[in-house]
Amino acid sequence: MTTAQARPELDVQPSPLALLLLGREADPRSERGVECPGDLPSPSDPDLVERARAAKEKLGDKVFVLGHHYQRDEVIQFADVTGDSFKLAKDAAARPEAEYIVFCGVHFMAESADILTSDDQKVVLPDLAAGCSMADMATAEQVAECWDVLAEAGIAEQVVPVSYMNSSADIKAFTGKHGGTICTSSNAKRALDWAFEQGEKVLFLPDQHLGRNTAVRDMGMSLDDCVLYNPHKPNGGLTVEQLRNAKMILWRGHCSVHGRFSLDSVNDVRERIPGVNVLVHPECKHEVVTAADYVGSTEYIIKTLEAAPAGSKWAIGTELNLVRRVANAHPDKEVVFLDKTVCFCSTMNRIDLPHLVWALESLAEGKLVNRIQVDTETESFAKLALERMLALP
Repeated sequence: MTTAQARPELDVQPSPLALLLLGREADPRSERGVECPGDLPSPSDPDLVERARAAKEKLGDKVFVLGHHYQRDEVIQFADVTGDSFKLAKDAAARPEAEYIVFCGVHFMAESADILTSDDQKVVLPDLAAGCSMADMATAEQVAECWDVLAEAGIAEQVVPVSYMNSSADIKAFTGKHGGTICTSSNAKRALDWAFEQGEKVLFLPDQHLGRNTAVRDMGMSLDDCVLYNPHKPNGGLTVEQLRNAKMILWRGHCSVHGRFSLDSVNDVRERIPGVNVLVHPECKHEVVTAADYVGSTEYIIKTLEAAPAGSKWAIGTELNLVRRVANAHPDKEVVFLDKTVCFCSTMNRIDLPHLVWALESLAEGKLVNRIQVDTETESFAKLALERMLALP
C-alpha cells in the first residue's frame, strides 16, 4: 500500500470562524474584529502626535473624538470627551453637527453610538479588531436557543431580559424585541427593579458577575435565587426545575480583566498596605465584591477618588489604564492596582496612536474608513431597549 493510498487526501476547508480569527475574513455581526485595511504609520514615527493634531485640526467641527476611560493616555489626549461607553454614546448623539464620530473604544461601544446618532453621522472605529471578550460570550444564535429552552420549560412568558451595555447590537435588539431593557453598571439595580415589575424572572446578559452582585448585594436576593446558564451545554446545563425555581438566570459570561481579581488579591493587599480601602468594579467576582470596602462603576471609582481625603490609601480593582490615570491625578493619595499582576484590557488597547492617526488622516483626505453601521431592523429593536433604559425612574 502506497503512502497516498494509506493517507487519502482530504478535502478539508478552514471554517469561517477559523478564518475570522486569523484576520482573513470579516463578520460585521461579530465582536471579533479583523485587520485594518490600508497602511498604518509606524509606531516609532516621532511625528505621530503632530500628525494626529494636524489631521484633527483640518477636520475641525466635522469630527468628534470619543475616548473611553480604559484607553491609553496617548489616545486620550485627542479625545473631545472621555467617559464610560453609554455616556460617550449619548455625547455623540448630542453633537449632530459632527459628520464623523471617531470612537476610541471597542466594537459594541461604536455600535451603540451608531444606534443613538443620526443617519447622517458616521461612526468610525480606528481598529476593527478592538472587540470585547465579554460581548463575544453571547451570540444572537446562542441567546435565541436559550429563549427556546426557557419556552420549553414553560417560563419564557415570565422572563424579562436585561442586557448589560457591554453587549453586541444583536443582543440589545433581542432584548428590545422581548420586552427587556439595557443597563449599565451604574443603573443595574434600577433596571432589575423595573424588570421584576414586568415579570417574575430575569435573564441577565452577558455578564454573570454584574447580575449576581446586583441581585444579591443590592437587592437582597440569595445566591440560591441565581442559576448560571452555560450556552455550551445542553439546556444551558440546567434542569427544568432549576429554571423554574430561579429568579435570576445569569448568562455564563464575564470580563477578562475584572475576572482576574480574586479574594487572595484582596487579602494580600490588606496585609501589604494596612488601612487600605479596597474599591472594585461590580464586574468582579462575587467574593471579591463582598470583601471590598467600596463597589461601583467606572464613574463611581473616579468620583470616589476625587472625594477621598489626602493621605488615604486605595487598592482599585479595574482596568490598569484607568488606575494609572487616577493615581497620577491624585498624587496626595496612595493608589495601587488591586492585583500584583497588572492587566490592561487587551482589545481596548488595540486603539493606539498609529490607528488613530490613520483614521483621522484618512477622514481628512475624504476617505471613510472602518465605519461601524448597524442594520435598520437591529437598530430599531436595540434602540427600543436603550430607550427603555433612558426612561427608568
